[in-house]
Amino acid sequence: MKAQNRNVKENKAATTIVLGVTGSIAAYKAAELVRRMQQQGWDVWVMMTEAAAKYVGPLTFQALTKHPVAVGRCEAVETSVYQHLDLSGRAGAVVIAPCTANVLAKFAHGLADDVVTATVLAAAGPVVVAPAMNERMWRNPATQANVQTLKDRGVLVLEVAAGELACGDVGAGRLTTLENIMAATAQAMEQG
Repeated sequence: MKAQNRNVKENKAATTIVLGVTGSIAAYKAAELVRRMQQQGWDVWVMMTEAAAKYVGPLTFQALTKHPVAVGRCEAVETSVYQHLDLSGRAGAVVIAPCTANVLAKFAHGLADDVVTATVLAAAGPVVVAPAMNERMWRNPATQANVQTLKDRGVLVLEVAAGELACGDVGAGRLTTLENIMAATAQAMEQG
C-alpha cells in the first residue's frame, strides 16, 4: 500500500492537468471529471469562465483540488505569478470540458480575453476540447469551421454525443462521456 501511495504522489508531481470549464449546463459534470482525474494520480488545476461560475461555483473545485480556482479575466486573478502562463507551460495537458461554441470560436481565432482562453493560447503541451452545445449551434458551418481549424492545429476536439439536450431538443451536442474525456486526455499526454 505504501508503494502504491508513493507512486500516486510521484505521478501527481509529474502530471499536472489544467481543466478549463466554460458556461454550459454540462459544467456540473466537471466536478466528477476532477475526481476521476485525481484517481489517475493527476494534479488538477481548474480555471473557469465567468459564465461557468454561474453554473458551478469555484469553491466546489477549490474544495476538490485543494488549489485556488482562477475565474474570468487574467488581471482579476490574485496571484504572484501569471497563473495561465505558469500552468499552461508545465501541464501534461490542458482539457476544456465542457467547451461552449463561444469559447471554441475564441480558441480558433486566437482570442485570449480571459484566463481559460489565455491558457489555451499559451499551452505548451496537448490541448483536449470537449464541446457541449445545442445541436443547431454544433452543426452551424461556423462552428464546424472552428472545429476543423483547431484540429488542423493539433488540438484534439472530441465528438459530441447525441441525445436529449438541456433545452429539450434531441440531437447531437451533448458533452461526450467522462470516460471518453479521460481516455482522450491520457492519449494526448502519451502522444504529446
